[in-house]
Amino acid sequence: MYKDFRSDTVTQPTQDMRQAMLEAEVGDDILGEDPTVRKLETMSAAMFGKEAAMLTVSGTMANQIAIMALTQLGDEVIVGEDTHIYNLEVGALAALSCVQARPIASTQGQFAVNDVKKAIRPKGVQSPVSRVLCLENTYDLNRGYPLSPEYQAEMAGIARDHGMSVYLDGARIFNAAEALQVDLPQLAKHADALQFCLTKGLAAPFGSMLLGSKEFVEKAKWIKQRIGGGMRQAGHMAAAGIVALTTMRQRLREDHENALRLARGLAAVDERLVDVNLVKTNVVQINFEPAGKDAVSVTEALLKEHIKIKLIGPYACRMITHWGITPEDVDCAVAAIAKALK
Repeated sequence: MYKDFRSDTVTQPTQDMRQAMLEAEVGDDILGEDPTVRKLETMSAAMFGKEAAMLTVSGTMANQIAIMALTQLGDEVIVGEDTHIYNLEVGALAALSCVQARPIASTQGQFAVNDVKKAIRPKGVQSPVSRVLCLENTYDLNRGYPLSPEYQAEMAGIARDHGMSVYLDGARIFNAAEALQVDLPQLAKHADALQFCLTKGLAAPFGSMLLGSKEFVEKAKWIKQRIGGGMRQAGHMAAAGIVALTTMRQRLREDHENALRLARGLAAVDERLVDVNLVKTNVVQINFEPAGKDAVSVTEALLKEHIKIKLIGPYACRMITHWGITPEDVDCAVAAIAKALK
């Protein structure tokens, strides 16, 4: 059996989730008659201090529905150059919303104020309208930087001064809340709309929640149906999400502790492999170049030891700790990497 550090998307549902899925009360969700979906949506909205929520198939679907709801054809959205919505959603900003992305750089997940201001288009007959500022928390799936409420408030202030909406891709927002020790409404209050994943650290097998005002969510439901996201007896899947929200948040600290254990273990092998100070949540990025190894050869060597890690560049790999990874698994991975570097 492999120890899989490639992503927290490889988690398996708990036995409680499986049982809840089996026993869920269901109805037709397109007709608004699935009681388990309604319960999950009500719970999610209340948890983040928003008026309403909607269950979607995935974080990508939630992101794209949000942008379609918040923009008009030909608008521009400002995004981080390392964000999921810009890099890993198959060009959907252009293909589905017919908007163009204006990417900007970040430092440890944060945009410089002047970079954001410069990216906002001046009004003019030759310019697209800067309509949405997209934030991501945690930022960069290969780093996992948590972004504070204070930083998000500053970004939202700039956006609103220019008549823009703020959208938050909060796929791993529960990790951010744990790392920063702040409550979820604080991380959500500066966004007009946001999504979070029930999968990943929460380990549910399905779904993401899209949150915002009642008016926004009503529009989002119409768009979801248009793109084929309507579901019938979705309560079986929503039931696992309810269990995830009520039982899995408290254990995210273990994932963060294991990531730090991993980073420190690798630094003990060769301090050039990892910058321990940049490990803030459950994501560890490794650079094998100073050790004279390329990433492909290391990942292939680790497969022989039944360990999977993610290749992200010629010399770089990513490892993520999650439900199902133990401290002993971390120590085993460190030993295997040390062996591969010899």
